[in-house]
Amino acid sequence: MSEKILIALGGNAILQPKQEANYENQLNNVHHSTEMIAQIVKKGHRVIITHGNGPQVGNILLQHEEAKDVIPPFPLDVCSAESQGFIGYMIDQALKNTLQRMGLKNQVVSMLTQTQVSKDDVAFQNPTKPIGVFYSEDEAKQLADKKNWVVKEDAGRGWRRVVASPKPESILGSEVIKTLTDANAIVIASGGGGIPVVKNEDGTFQGIEAVIDKDRSGFKLAAEVKADKFMILTDVPNAYINYGKPNEKALGAITLEEAKQYIKEGHFSAGSMAPKMESAIKFAEQGGKSIICSLDQAGLAIEEKAGTIISK
Repeated sequence: MSEKILIALGGNAILQPKQEANYENQLNNVHHSTEMIAQIVKKGHRVIITHGNGPQVGNILLQHEEAKDVIPPFPLDVCSAESQGFIGYMIDQALKNTLQRMGLKNQVVSMLTQTQVSKDDVAFQNPTKPIGVFYSEDEAKQLADKKNWVVKEDAGRGWRRVVASPKPESILGSEVIKTLTDANAIVIASGGGGIPVVKNEDGTFQGIEAVIDKDRSGFKLAAEVKADKFMILTDVPNAYINYGKPNEKALGAITLEEAKQYIKEGHFSAGSMAPKMESAIKFAEQGGKSIICSLDQAGLAIEEKAGTIISK
C-alpha cells in the first residue's frame, strides 16, 4: 500500500564524524543516502525529505569568522539558509540521477523553507544544539575562550559548539509541500530544521539567530502534510536504553507509554537522541507511526522489520 513518508536524514547521511568536510565527501555520502531513498520510492511510497545541517552550518559560520576582516560575517539564520541551499542541491541532483538510472519518473523539487519560532522561547537562554565539527575537550574550551562560544560534550563523540534551538511552531509553505507530495513529487524541505524566523506584530517575518532541531521540525512538517509515517534516519540501528552501559538494550517495537517512560527516566541525550524520541512520540500521539533506524536499514524499517517503531 502506498504511504506518505517523511524521511529525516541524520547528519551522518551527509558528513560522517571525523570525516573531512569537503564537498566531494559530502556528495558521496548523499549519493549513498539517495540510493536508499530511491528504493522506498520504487515501492510506490510518496516521500518528503528533510535533513540535518549541524556540521555544515557550523563550518559556514567558521568560514565567516575566519574571513571577517575581509567580508562582513552573516547572521546565523542566513548561514542556515546557505547550508539548506547547498545540501538541498546535492540531494536534489543525486536523487534525480538515481531515479533516472532506475527508470523512475518522479519529479524532485527542493524548497528553501522557513520555520516559525517564538522569540520568547526559553532555548535562547540555554543553548543546547550542537553544530560544526567535533573537537577534543581542550580544543573546544580554547575555542570557547577565544571566540566566546558555548561548547558541550556531544553524546560521547567529542566536543562541539552549541547554539539556541527553539521549538518550531509552524513550517511556512507546508500547504504547497502537501500539494506537491499528493501529486507524487518528491519534496526536499525544511532542511536543517528550516530557516528560523519570528512573526512581528504587523504580520511580517524576520530571521532570528538559532538552529532548529531537524527532527522537531520534521515532526511538525509530517503532521502538517498528513504523513502516514515519520522515519528518522540516524547513525545507530535503534534507539537504546542504558546506552553505552553493560545493560544497554536496543528498542524494537514499543508503545507510546513505554517510550514516554524511557524519556522520563532520562535515557536519551539532550543534544542527540532525546529530540528524536520526543518528536517520534508526538507524531505517534497523532495516530501516525514513527520509526528510528539507521540509513542502511531504512528499507527493512519501512516494512517494520528493523529499527525502533513507536505507535499507539
